[in-house]
Amino acid sequence: MKRVERILYMGTPQMSANVLEALILEGYNIIGVVAQLDKPVGRKKILEKVPTKVVAEKYNIPVFQPEKIRLDYEFVKELKPDVILTLAYGQIVPQGLLDIPRLGCINLHGSLLPKYRGAAPMQYAIIEGENVTGMTLMQMIDKMDAGVMYAKKEVKISDDDTLSTLTSKMVDCAKELILEALPLYLDDKLKGEVQDESLVTFCPTIKKEQEHLDLSISAQKVVNWVRALNDHPGAYLLLDDAKVKIWKAKVINNKVTYSIGEIISADKNGLIMQGKDGQISLLELQKEGKNKMDYRAFINGNQNLVGKVLK
Repeated sequence: MKRVERILYMGTPQMSANVLEALILEGYNIIGVVAQLDKPVGRKKILEKVPTKVVAEKYNIPVFQPEKIRLDYEFVKELKPDVILTLAYGQIVPQGLLDIPRLGCINLHGSLLPKYRGAAPMQYAIIEGENVTGMTLMQMIDKMDAGVMYAKKEVKISDDDTLSTLTSKMVDCAKELILEALPLYLDDKLKGEVQDESLVTFCPTIKKEQEHLDLSISAQKVVNWVRALNDHPGAYLLLDDAKVKIWKAKVINNKVTYSIGEIISADKNGLIMQGKDGQISLLELQKEGKNKMDYRAFINGNQNLVGKVLK
């Protein structure tokens, strides 16, 4: 074991599970994992263990899954953690819980704070056209993502990054950051920098209605939304009142010669739609109940597309 400090880890999705396993393999003393409830998956609604639970059980680490952590955290006192570390847990942690560990509570947040406080920092970095983001190791307090910052690490966002590819980069970033910074934090060698409140921006959870693309925004912003919702849950438009998910798209010019949403061409050269301030090539699509397909396959399966309007 590399360190004797008792670490309680709080996290739920695959990204968090990958970082958890890196800490375990590095020899940190993970005394328990707190995760969200297991959820039914797929059409058959089969109950599936959340990713951090899978990792914890692999290494015989106790798992706790309170439905509401703000009402049920007495078990944490019995665990006697020295420090609590969170990454994408998914619930607001109450002050009473924050007060338990003697070395405090720290969080890995998926942005370069103070920008993009909130639940969807990676999505909004893509939506807003950022070319760099990163991870911040920060103090947890009773105000969302507002604690002092202990360490940061940057990640470049390429023009074709989606939420899926950016998440992969951010996992690597989070592993590197926590393995570098955690020993310094445990040895009280990280001073911490207060966030500049004048630079704060927020990124709330993306709502279901926001999955429906808004064609009144710029063409590039439409494409950014497509990228930010790929590969889950996916952005969509309506064609003949039926949902069509748009998985990949790009702006090809700044021409405005047709009605917004109108399909201008549908041939081997592309499936082109008019945007507010430019034309958008739809590269990968999916009708409800069908598989994802490239634009050629979509055109072959849908006749007389030219002149129809996507809404």
